[in-house]
Amino acid sequence: MRPLYWSIRRELWENRSIVMAPLIVAAVVLFASLINITVRLPQKMRGLSALDPAKQRAAVVTPYSMAASAIMLTGFVVGVFYCLDALNSERRDRSILFWKSLPVSDRTTVLAKAGIPLVVQPLLTLAVAFATQWAVLMMSSVVLAGHGLSPAALWTRLPLFQMPVVMVYGLAAHVLWFAPIYCWLLLVSAWARRAAILWAALPFFTVLAIERMAFGTSYFASMLKYRLRGAMVEAFTVDPGKTAITRLAELSPSRFLLSPGLWVGLLFAAACLAAAVRLRRNRGPI
Repeated sequence: MRPLYWSIRRELWENRSIVMAPLIVAAVVLFASLINITVRLPQKMRGLSALDPAKQRAAVVTPYSMAASAIMLTGFVVGVFYCLDALNSERRDRSILFWKSLPVSDRTTVLAKAGIPLVVQPLLTLAVAFATQWAVLMMSSVVLAGHGLSPAALWTRLPLFQMPVVMVYGLAAHVLWFAPIYCWLLLVSAWARRAAILWAALPFFTVLAIERMAFGTSYFASMLKYRLRGAMVEAFTVDPGKTAITRLAELSPSRFLLSPGLWVGLLFAAACLAAAVRLRRNRGPI
């Protein structure tokens, strides 16, 4: 475990964007939230009593849900670009010669690189999202008190227990669902000599074009769409893109864990990692 631990530490040292990107987005979210809270929150809280309880809770929760979603989306984007570069950059700058001289196996190296988007990045974005939500809540309380309104009206309408549970569950579901995407990009990074992003996307565009021209169908496009949005469809009983999740009853862990798309994707991810380990063992500098 020591080589794996230090290999992960090395990735964090060499890729500062893993840490910096969520922090920068969190700072932007806090700035935008401060403006929104100062201008609109007091008026919104005064008119909240005219709505039914479900709409009241949704109106209060939505800003916190959007703040967390922005940070987690940033983590996904950073993970995609990290995987595209992870095994390719060490071959381009010839540092692979140095790293191969150390007593660290190719399997440990690949697993450490896969652990960044699958474990480290989600945990980091989760911590930043939690801190951001609490900072927004504290700012909202101060602004409401400054306008002569009781912050208790905000606190009582916020599902303070459900929000972190939903966030942890949603993030875990998306990490498992996107695992084949990350591992496919790692495989391409280990194989491609240059333009890894092009080689990662080209096979899918080729299949889309052939299917459309030859058969006039779009089944492969539907499959890709399902891979990108399937976590929301399978893990929740409602569409998180259209409504804020405020109740634990809106989570569907059993349906998600029994989804064939999840397990097929995880098998594909394992195959990609095994192929990436083999490629790194046989590939040298570019």
